[in-house]
Amino acid sequence: MVFALAGLLFYVSAQTAHGTSLRNDDTLLRLSDLIQQRSQENAADENAVAALRAQIDALAAQHSQNPDDLRRLAVLEQQAGLDPLHGTGVVVTLNDAPPGATAKIPGIPQPQPDDLVVHQQDLQAVVNALWRGGAQGIQVQDQRLISTSAVRCVGNQLILQGRVYSPPYVIRAVGNQQALSAALNQDSYIQTYLEYVSAYGLGWKMDQPKTMTLPAYSGTVDLQYATAQG
Repeated sequence: MVFALAGLLFYVSAQTAHGTSLRNDDTLLRLSDLIQQRSQENAADENAVAALRAQIDALAAQHSQNPDDLRRLAVLEQQAGLDPLHGTGVVVTLNDAPPGATAKIPGIPQPQPDDLVVHQQDLQAVVNALWRGGAQGIQVQDQRLISTSAVRCVGNQLILQGRVYSPPYVIRAVGNQQALSAALNQDSYIQTYLEYVSAYGLGWKMDQPKTMTLPAYSGTVDLQYATAQG
C-alpha cells in the first residue's frame, strides 16, 4: 500500500510539473518585482503625458489670443498644480530608524519593528499640516501633489500616483515659512512622531531654504470616479 501511494504521488507530481521543477522560483514573479515594473512603466507614461501636455499648451497659446482667457487659464493651471511653483518654504525629511536601533531614553520599553519605520499616517500628517499652514503647493519625493493625490504605503514603501518610493521621504512645500513651521509644530500627531524620534531614532529634519521650485504635476488630471454632494 505504501509503495502504491508513493507511486501515485510521483505520477501526480510529474503530470503537474510537465517536466519542470515545482520549486523553480525563476518562473514566479514576486509581488515586489511586479510593483517595481509597474512603477517604471508609470514613470514612462508620465513622461509621455507631460510631452503631450506641452504640445497642447503650445497649440492653445497659438489659437487663443484673448488676454483675459490666457490670464484665467494661467491662474487655473497654477491652482491645479500644472505649472512649476517658485518661492520660499520648508523641506521636511522623514526616515526609518537605523538598523538595530534600541531605546535611547532610560525607562522606556524596547522598540517593536513598527516603532522603527515611517508609516503612511506619518507622511499624511506632515502633508495635512502643511496644507493647513497655507502651502501654495507640495511635492513628495519627485512628484507634485494635486487635489486627487493620495499618500499610500505598503510596508515601509510609499506608493504615490503609481510609483514606488523607499525612505528617506522628502516633502517640500512652498509658502510662508513661519506659518508652515507653526502648523508643523502645532500638529499633535507630529508631536507624537517626534517623541519616537527622541526615543528610538526615527529620522526627522526640517529645513527652510530661501527659495525652491516645485515641478509641475505631470500625470493625468482626469477624474475616474466622482460623486455629487448635495
